[in-house]
Amino acid sequence: MNKIFIDTDVILDFMIAREPFALDAARIFSLSEKKEISICTSGLVFSNAYYVLRKLGTHKKVVEKLNQLARLIDVIGLSKGAVMQALGSDFNDFEDALQHYAAVDEGVALIITRNIKDYKQSQLAVLTPDQYLRSRN
Repeated sequence: MNKIFIDTDVILDFMIAREPFALDAARIFSLSEKKEISICTSGLVFSNAYYVLRKLGTHKKVVEKLNQLARLIDVIGLSKGAVMQALGSDFNDFEDALQHYAAVDEGVALIITRNIKDYKQSQLAVLTPDQYLRSRN
């Protein structure tokens, strides 16, 4: 089963039910729960999600939500090699470069994000949640 990297925006869509994107994000998590796909993200995504969620709730509530998320998704590491590749890359967004090279190191097949424009330099396939779900039909 190919591993799929889930970017911060999709995780937040799922966690805070951001409309009109929440349903597609929830469908992806549902596919993972049914073991139809294998999803992962990076520790950096947890940091980004904490930052956004903390504006909406207490530290305790946010940590609770992130613990729930950690039970639903694999968390991949960020190696020095990935950092060096990101630093030397043509990505315009360094954070996305870090995510990309962490995913490459992990053998990920696909990145799911709503932020496709910042992944133009990707060696991996990059789809929006909607595109991915439609591709499964």
